[in-house]
Amino acid sequence: MNYPLQPAVYIIGAGPGDPELLTLKAYRILTQADTIFYAHSLVPKQILQDVRSDAELIPTGNKTLEEIIPMMIERVQQKKIVVRLHSGDLTLYSAIAEQMKLLAEAEIFFDLIPGISAFQAAAAKLQAELTIPELVQSIILTRVSGQASAVPESEDLADLAAHKASLCLYLAARYATKAQTKLLQHYPPDTPVAVCYRVGWKDEQIWLVPLEKMAVTTEENNLIRTTLYLISPALKTAITTRSALYNPQHSHLFRPNH
Repeated sequence: MNYPLQPAVYIIGAGPGDPELLTLKAYRILTQADTIFYAHSLVPKQILQDVRSDAELIPTGNKTLEEIIPMMIERVQQKKIVVRLHSGDLTLYSAIAEQMKLLAEAEIFFDLIPGISAFQAAAAKLQAELTIPELVQSIILTRVSGQASAVPESEDLADLAAHKASLCLYLAARYATKAQTKLLQHYPPDTPVAVCYRVGWKDEQIWLVPLEKMAVTTEENNLIRTTLYLISPALKTAITTRSALYNPQHSHLFRPNH
């Protein structure tokens, strides 16, 4: 059932690329939208397969924020339902903070609809849990410094690697050698790394290699973008520990130990 939407900007996380990983709310709004601004280099066409035939589709890969925001404002003022469609999840490297600031200053109502992140989709494809009891219980999401955005010195990759947590490394394919060097300062060379290319797209590929092979795998497959790295001891095939959650020796509020 379609519920009426008010004219506004709906900022949606499209997920990693598989249209079936859209949330129900995201799908409902997409199929009602009058205008959809989408990052066409990062959002595959199949995400838009069920939009209205008369919907206005505006790719934004070749546009600046100064071009995009006035166009969104204009359409909301025309009482249109506007979607700003991003890849992955809105909370990760989506550059929505600056968009929200300008929309708020223009007194344009906006709503955020989260999406599935590539690290979640990749772990599912690998049939892996990234938090194994007694092995690893933390997940770090990070990137390396690049031309578009610098990483604070306090978040240097080598310092984060010291935790030996499950580490999800975004936007690093062009810097794979530098990243591998920093990671090897703390992770053992045989630490499993999943090199994930275009997760959720039709041409998705995933290589599971030891950390010492991360850079060469990237280079051999000419990966320069749309690549995610999962570095984690949890990716080892032989996991011998188990959670206490369903252990018969463990009692809790809903399952007292008799």
